Amino acid sequence: MKYTDEASSNLRAYIGLACALGLASPIARAQLWTEIGPAPITNVQYSGRISAIAPSRANASLYYIAGADAGVWRSTDAGVTWMPVTDFMPTLAIGAVAVDPTNDQVIYAGTGEGNHANHSRYGLGIYKSTDGGNSWSQLAQATFAGRCFTKIVVDPQNTQRLFASITRAGGFPTLTAAKGHPGATGPTGVFRSTDGGVSWTQLAGGLPSVDATDIAINPANSQVVYAAIGHIFGNASNGIYKSSNGGNTWSKLAGGLPGGMLGRISIAVAPSDPAMLYTMITNPASASGDSATTLAVMRSINSGTNWASFGANADQATYGWYLSTVSVRPTAANTVFFGGLTLTRHNGSSSSTVTPPHVDLHALEWDAAGRLLCGDDGGLHRTSNLGANWTSLNEGLGTIQFYAGVSTSPSSESTLLGGMQDNGSALRDSDGWDHVTGGDGGWTQIDQQSPLRMFTESQGTGSLYRSTNGGASFNSSGSGLSGRNAFLPPYVIDPVNPDRMLYGTERIFRSTNGGTSWSAISADLSNGQGAIRALAIAPSNPNVVWAATNDGNVQRSNDGGSTFTKVKSAHPGWPRVTREIFIDPVDSSKVYLAGAYFGIDQVQRTTDGGATWHSLDGDLPDIPVNMIAADTRTTTATLYAGTDSGVYRSIDDGSTWRRFAANMPYACVIDLRLDIARDRLIAATQGRGAWSVSLTCHADFDGSGFVDIEDYSAFVAAFIAGVDWADFDQSGFVDTVDFDAFVTAFEAGC
Repeated sequence: MKYTDEASSNLRAYIGLACALGLASPIARAQLWTEIGPAPITNVQYSGRISAIAPSRANASLYYIAGADAGVWRSTDAGVTWMPVTDFMPTLAIGAVAVDPTNDQVIYAGTGEGNHANHSRYGLGIYKSTDGGNSWSQLAQATFAGRCFTKIVVDPQNTQRLFASITRAGGFPTLTAAKGHPGATGPTGVFRSTDGGVSWTQLAGGLPSVDATDIAINPANSQVVYAAIGHIFGNASNGIYKSSNGGNTWSKLAGGLPGGMLGRISIAVAPSDPAMLYTMITNPASASGDSATTLAVMRSINSGTNWASFGANADQATYGWYLSTVSVRPTAANTVFFGGLTLTRHNGSSSSTVTPPHVDLHALEWDAAGRLLCGDDGGLHRTSNLGANWTSLNEGLGTIQFYAGVSTSPSSESTLLGGMQDNGSALRDSDGWDHVTGGDGGWTQIDQQSPLRMFTESQGTGSLYRSTNGGASFNSSGSGLSGRNAFLPPYVIDPVNPDRMLYGTERIFRSTNGGTSWSAISADLSNGQGAIRALAIAPSNPNVVWAATNDGNVQRSNDGGSTFTKVKSAHPGWPRVTREIFIDPVDSSKVYLAGAYFGIDQVQRTTDGGATWHSLDGDLPDIPVNMIAADTRTTTATLYAGTDSGVYRSIDDGSTWRRFAANMPYACVIDLRLDIARDRLIAATQGRGAWSVSLTCHADFDGSGFVDIEDYSAFVAAFIAGVDWADFDQSGFVDTVDFDAFVTAFEAGC
């Protein structure tokens, strides 16, 4: 498309007019994302997983905590209110936080969550703040990127000296959470810095280069350091190592510790009696992630020379690779807590289960007032009486980790339904979010013709629930479903005939009675071991069905899901439920495919039903893309990419991409929902809840989130070139009317 002769002759005059109006000066009016929660889930007071805690040692009101995918948060009133302080750092995946014990304005945050789950994402180095979290520096990216922190310890006698334990990213099979990051297979083990975190050296001298899961230091003699080497699948080098010279040389401890293959290990030194040590040792995980039960809970009273079981119990279920933490009461060396599935307290003579309101424990720390803080899959909890009673500290803490499959309602703008990591599924209305079904909440569906009918699920095949009263109650709806699953199976409602539904295990199941019963209609779509992780029905032709499996197959059906043609194989990505397939709402042959992996085509499109594919990556950064949404109301579709670091937009068919709108954290975006009827975009993140933005800021031509001089320049360039996205009024011609319309929108801002 070219601009008309009239536009060519008058362009210079229009530019002069715009300059006279002052439009050539930046006005920077922002298009803003709005946080819509939950923070926390209203009726249960849960927020998302807390992976690390670092309270001030002197100020009982000052807490720093980290969400697994939520960045670092600060409270200056002992958890009454919270502020996120790393929202616009490159990654919000955090595995460890430490505060300088002599200066609580100096904070270190190790990126990459070392809890080994499929959602324990890779890191990008270490963050440091010297002003209480107001500003941060990113350090040692080349040293640590692609891997994860499990602990950071600051030497209390020389605070320029730090120790860090480093593991691979998590997931089953190994490293799936790394998403192919080029540093994912770099060195692991224990690292030391002597310059306040700027540079790091991997420690050897008898210490293996194997995943390290914990570190402890003798507070009275910081030359004595203990390292837990605990590769979760088992390794001959796994065990507890001790250094008596600040980490220069190490010896592997024995003295009663179990031999053979060990899994994850946690260790703690009693602050009031540094000769007393505690450890929790887990059995190795199997390839599927089970069997990691508690192997041993032990104590040493002579600095690790000898060890013995001492009657304490601990429950890590079968996934101790994910949850393992030990902490000793600062003033009582015989009072120790073991965090796994539940929380166990041992007081020297007996053990008690004192689990906070949510299970799955990841972090235990003591504030300056002697209160125990517990980070779990439900957020942050505190006890003042050693676990007899607990207080939720989740108000305003927006750390929820959504899974793909968020739903909007045609009848209510405020209604959203979404599934969350270990926090079930929640239904949002004008009063907040209410927990409606439990487990790990996954894919959801709201019937767009009868919105009182809605579906949720929990992990595992057949764990499907239906409501016919708008979420007031749910009943099981999984009769007849069987087979392998991608932890959270995808399912869809036919947009034309809502009694027809499809559900994905390793094959397609169909219901013709609105989810009451199901029967298999397809063969295995995987390579024999996988399961379907993404499923989509074409809005314009419900006989066209697309599916993607977690072992890399992308397949298309033209007969409603009975038979499929493989159009891609070895397509990498996240192994759990995704929404990586987006079918054009009008043209069922036009399909967009996201690539949640480094170093591949992360945005692809086919216009012939998968026979050929074209990359739309343009200048998009090399970062995993979890979801593509296409707004097709313009001649050239506006593309939105949900990435591991926020939302990007392209208005020129993928040639150029810009981070879209302002105010949204650089969180991992797992789902995007275009709500065309309300002209808005909903983003669901893993770690920072859900966000909404209006799509009506037409003058933000470059998609930066601001109306400024760059938008004006971008429009003029497009206008001169006569490209179709300069057809501002959608008349089919690029002419002076478009220029006039853009100037009007530019003056108005957002």
